[in-house]
Amino acid sequence: MKNSTQEARGILEENRKVFLGRRFFTLPTLLSFGIAFGFIILLATRFDLDWSATWGNIRYSNPWLYLLAFFSYYLSFYFRGIRWRWMARNARIHLSPDGKLPSSLHCSQLILIGWFANAITWFRLGDAYRAYIFAQDARGSFSRTLGTILAERVLDMTAVFVLMAAGIVFVLFSGGASPSPLFVAIASVMLLTLGALLIAMRFYGARLAGLLPPLLQRNYTRFHEGTMSSFEHSLPLLFILGLIGWFLEIARLFLVIQALGMSISLPLIVFVALANALLTTIPITPGGLGVVEPGIMGLLMLRLARPDALSVALLDRSISYASIIVFGGILLLLRHMMAARRGQPSASPPVIDVPRGKTR
Repeated sequence: MKNSTQEARGILEENRKVFLGRRFFTLPTLLSFGIAFGFIILLATRFDLDWSATWGNIRYSNPWLYLLAFFSYYLSFYFRGIRWRWMARNARIHLSPDGKLPSSLHCSQLILIGWFANAITWFRLGDAYRAYIFAQDARGSFSRTLGTILAERVLDMTAVFVLMAAGIVFVLFSGGASPSPLFVAIASVMLLTLGALLIAMRFYGARLAGLLPPLLQRNYTRFHEGTMSSFEHSLPLLFILGLIGWFLEIARLFLVIQALGMSISLPLIVFVALANALLTTIPITPGGLGVVEPGIMGLLMLRLARPDALSVALLDRSISYASIIVFGGILLLLRHMMAARRGQPSASPPVIDVPRGKTR
């Protein structure tokens, strides 16, 4: 029994090292960075960009408003952390032997680490990674934790769809040019896809799970329970916490625009901030690098000149992308340094399922 447990933990630790090393810098990830830089070079060379005017705008921006935008953005992580902890408690992730539920602040730090991983890897591997380290810290089930992240995505896409639709309505009624309906279409497709997935899990999940091998069946059952039970209590509160997080992200863009001394209608700011978030989910490049910037510019050019739109895009991405790499990377490094100082390779492994005849 002891050897089986040690073997399982050894496998988990090896998988962690593989993820932190080779999985962060696989050939697809490096290629996606190449695509991103290709987009950036294309943007810089094929379009008539006034770089002197752009850098002039950034140079004379208001540093205090920029710092306030920075604070607003990172405050959103705390509210997301509160929501995730609440969902994890609903999913009973911490109820395994010697389990514990991390604090809201700790959850927000794990979200930041996950976003850091998303910013340097392809196909949003950071979501799986933060589920893994949360399960480590809670000494709970990795599969069940993944379920809470799917539930989190459903709440986020619902909020994005509602806010984007409201933004378009306000822009139309204000007599301005309407932003591209493409982003609302993307949000609609993502929301419908997630909704269909939840419905399929709710009514057919148990039946389909019965067709899986025993190990996969147990893992899927935990994933299913984690997803569905995340919504069990205080759904309105969870939705409100998500809205607060999105409003803080919208405030970030508003403050960046104010720091540059520019003026844009609030509904358009709402739409641009949410379109930014949607573009980051496109798994072509890490963190939407090279995709988000021209998307933001295109929408902002409904109201701003090209150099001004580029200034906003660059200054905003310095917070929502560059700072994530810096601070998320530092936080991940500190996490592993503290684990090494305690003489541990990492936090305790999460609960995993092992084939019958063995034990956890």
